[in-house]
Amino acid sequence: MKKLLLCFVVFAALSGRAAQAQDLTGSWQGTLQAGGRELRLVFKISNDAGVPKAVMYSIDQGSQGMAASAVAVQGTSVRISIAALGATFDGKLDAASGTLTGTFTQAGAPAPMSLNLKRAIGDAAWAIPEAPAQLKPMAADAVPVFEVATIKPSNPDTPGKLFAVRPRNLSTLNTTTADLITFAYGLHAKQITGAPEWASSEKFDISGQPDGEGQPSQQQWKTMVQKLLAERFKLAFHRDSKELAVYAITVDKAGPKLTKSEGDPNGLPSMLFRGLGVLPARNASMADFAGVMQAAVLDRPVVDQTKLAGKFDFTLTWTPDESQFGGMGVRVPPPSGDAAAPPGLTTAMPEQLGLRLESTKATVDVIVIDRVEKPSDN
Repeated sequence: MKKLLLCFVVFAALSGRAAQAQDLTGSWQGTLQAGGRELRLVFKISNDAGVPKAVMYSIDQGSQGMAASAVAVQGTSVRISIAALGATFDGKLDAASGTLTGTFTQAGAPAPMSLNLKRAIGDAAWAIPEAPAQLKPMAADAVPVFEVATIKPSNPDTPGKLFAVRPRNLSTLNTTTADLITFAYGLHAKQITGAPEWASSEKFDISGQPDGEGQPSQQQWKTMVQKLLAERFKLAFHRDSKELAVYAITVDKAGPKLTKSEGDPNGLPSMLFRGLGVLPARNASMADFAGVMQAAVLDRPVVDQTKLAGKFDFTLTWTPDESQFGGMGVRVPPPSGDAAAPPGLTTAMPEQLGLRLESTKATVDVIVIDRVEKPSDN
């Protein structure tokens, strides 16, 4: 009995040391080579009642952290999933050297990218940028233009697609001229006719800052992009109308299940996907919702027929099919067969939002391109 008890004590001590050696709590950092660009990433890992949590910062791109949707540790294998980016880090822990050697995979990337993290201690830790001070809104009657705007061809090796509007900066990644037109005029790509083939195939990265003071409204950003298209792309067009196949958003017979937003009614909406089929919306109108769905998710124009005024907070979670997310340049993987997976979009919307998505035909605005040129040099 004493021998058995001694063996148990030794085993418990060894197990305790192994668990301690695999404690990931702290700051881990490394440099990701993405499309010819170096991005410094910092993972801050904590322990919440025995459950590991993580927040990732891309410190060369800003101060905002991305919370991990899951952190899994099995032996020396570590997986950190970030649904907001459609990204996953898979690493092997070497406790003696304090390193996690692995790969970073992101939706749309052609292949996993090498990423090696090292535990950062003291002065070796990279500083997280401070969040910018809150800006006052730009005057409602201001008609801003881009004071500074750069347009350059996208790197074909850079994965993904981005159209981000921040307080004083608009930045795009892998966006076509058609993408810019749909944003500027609130259209689906199928509402643009007469455009040359290159307008939907050649991609550009754009960065622009407005003149004047304050944070532009969403409409002011659109106005700036309209002027950019006219000046740098020589865009000229005329308007028309046409009957097209569309999706209509309507209210379910049981009524809406939406929460009125407490955000600034004049503020920008926040609708950043946390992965394919995970859309948290804050301070968003039904027009905002329809615009995001037609720009990123669905293969035809989306019209708002809810007659719901105001702005709302909600989260929509569904399992997408292969016809969706073409607007983001993403190929949806085949169904996993997981019984716990969320329902499809047409089921999720009435269940979660009290809204319906109906296939129909409607007369919608279209623009007919009279002239457009590849952008002028910076």
